[in-house]
Amino acid sequence: MRSSRTPTIALSLTALLGLGLAACGDDAETAASDGEAPGTTAAGDEGGDAGGGTLTVYSGRDEELIGPLLEDFATETGIDVEVRYGSTAEMALLIETEGDRSPADVFISQSPGAVGFLEDNGLLGQVPEETLDLVATEDHAEDGSWVGLTGRVRTLVYNTDNVTEDELPDSVLDLVDPAFADRIGVAPGNGSFQDFVSGMRVELGDDETTAFLEGLAANDPTTYDGNTAILEAVGRGEVDFGLINHYYKFQELAEGVDSPTALHFFEPGDLGGLILVSAASIVATNDAGTAAEDLVAFLLSEESQTYFAEETQEYPLIEGVEASDELPPLDETVSLRIDFEDLGGLDETEALIQASGIDG
Repeated sequence: MRSSRTPTIALSLTALLGLGLAACGDDAETAASDGEAPGTTAAGDEGGDAGGGTLTVYSGRDEELIGPLLEDFATETGIDVEVRYGSTAEMALLIETEGDRSPADVFISQSPGAVGFLEDNGLLGQVPEETLDLVATEDHAEDGSWVGLTGRVRTLVYNTDNVTEDELPDSVLDLVDPAFADRIGVAPGNGSFQDFVSGMRVELGDDETTAFLEGLAANDPTTYDGNTAILEAVGRGEVDFGLINHYYKFQELAEGVDSPTALHFFEPGDLGGLILVSAASIVATNDAGTAAEDLVAFLLSEESQTYFAEETQEYPLIEGVEASDELPPLDETVSLRIDFEDLGGLDETEALIQASGIDG
């Protein structure tokens, strides 16, 4: 496969440890590529014991996206919050490596797959039931190990100068057609793509998923680090189509960038319109008392959910907060929901992708 990817710390760690967790790597939401360790940032200046002194957050979400909310929480509560930023994969691997010595109290994940990895290793505590009840049952773990914060919809971005509407596929499964040869951008090491493939495994089984991946690989897609790189490549006309999450395009629009790109939302119930959630968990090593629980609840408050809707262009998950007017209503996109409890086996998903040849 043609590739525009560059190695990331998360991928290197995954290769070293053989965990297959590169599936959780994020695109814009990664640590710096200069080889330095993920940074730690103080989110507030005022101290507060809240049952455990400093509250330590490991965040797989970029500081620009989640940092303002963590600062607001620190200011409003007086709790001293320290945040360690990196890719979702890095943070999950770090918690796993540190084990019962980890200082992490709360883990914020870009991908539901990463919390599944930590849950499988017995490294997560339990989010209080009253916080779980703030979202729909499909947006939190049945055992309380994680709760969804925001929703992102998988879409197909296309170059409006190079693609006519009658060329748009009805289903993501149509991308194996030879008509799309040499025209598609994908991010096989990105968490969202991995979760999409895991969802396909849940819905269609491994045989049909393998057939799709091999068909996609036969069309010689160009591979990228993640959603942002794909969106920019489609805008340049480097490729005509790309599989991304919806909010990257809407963030671009909010920033006033006028590129010749548009989003195609797939037909009702299609796997190409899968809803993915970002998530928060309380780490088993939490020693910050109820402060960890308070932070997770704060991220699902009306204030925080409105921030996500207006500033990051994601779909809020609690009742009473509407998505940005710029987004199509979620019920109109008729996107597909699956049980994220079934999204395990990241190593198996990665193995299928690598065996297909799509990963270069």
